[in-house]
Amino acid sequence: MTSTETTSIEAFIDALPKVELHVHLVGSASVPTVLELARRHPDGTVPADERELRAFYEFRDFPHFAEVYEAVSGLVRTPEDVGTLVFGVARDLAAQNVRYVELTVTPYTHQRAGMPMPAVTEALDHAVREARERLGVRVAYIFDIPGEFGADGARGTLEHALSHPPEALVGFGIGGIEQMRTPHRDAFRDAFAAARNAGLRSLPHAGEMTGPETIWEAIEGLGAERIGHGTSCVRDPRLIAHLRETQLPLEVCPTSNLRTGQVADLAAHPMPRMLEEGLFVTLNSDDPPMFDTTLTGEYRVAAEVFGLGPADLAALARNAVAASSLGAADRKAITDDIDALL
Repeated sequence: MTSTETTSIEAFIDALPKVELHVHLVGSASVPTVLELARRHPDGTVPADERELRAFYEFRDFPHFAEVYEAVSGLVRTPEDVGTLVFGVARDLAAQNVRYVELTVTPYTHQRAGMPMPAVTEALDHAVREARERLGVRVAYIFDIPGEFGADGARGTLEHALSHPPEALVGFGIGGIEQMRTPHRDAFRDAFAAARNAGLRSLPHAGEMTGPETIWEAIEGLGAERIGHGTSCVRDPRLIAHLRETQLPLEVCPTSNLRTGQVADLAAHPMPRMLEEGLFVTLNSDDPPMFDTTLTGEYRVAAEVFGLGPADLAALARNAVAASSLGAADRKAITDDIDALL
């Protein structure tokens, strides 16, 4: 790609209207925000020096990432902290021409920090209004079970979702270390069934650090309407065929997979194969400051590493709109703007 072509594609990506479907509240905290929290709560294990914090974000593998994530999460101790984080991610996304975000929140960790559910919900609701009024970004929420906390995490997450839901709650998910889910499979299935019965969408992580069997469980056991990551699907021809036929959306986060050691380098990422197979792929950032990326940066990876052109990038952006929980009129408005740019 020539320098002129590179400049042109970067300008196109900057101008492209975007939707973010896979980004975590705590993982979206900017470096300055984390430093402020670390200095506010010096009894934690998170460095309060910027250089040390960036080194803290060098992950050996996914379990190490989970340890770091839990340490940062431990700095979020008040509902005001929660609201500040929501507005912060909305501000960062607004600068990237993101119109709508489904933000993953893990309320069980806030319960464990002693925050009352109604107070957390009030902070989440206030942040939605602020983001819409001040930034023009629409924020919705996915409540996420931390899988390593097992049945207790499932019950606590479900209780908050059913008894004190924020107004913008649209989905129910599960994340964390996938290998630790099996002993609590029935508890997770029951929680997802109750959430679906309450009208929430099933949006679990699966197939990031384990094989296709976790994706099958998300589909068959949890009733998944969208899959977070799902990259190990390429190991199972039957699963690929199923995903192609059903067009079940997959939230792909390339830089995240690199930084947590799921792929050796971006050139080895399965996303091009997933597209070649005709799967429904969306592009997302996961935990952008922790992985030194942005949603715009992920689109640049798709262009520079995977060789996607403007039409391909616009198709990914349209996929995210179509897979979102927005109403038909809002989906059409953003899709029309994508098509107009193209």
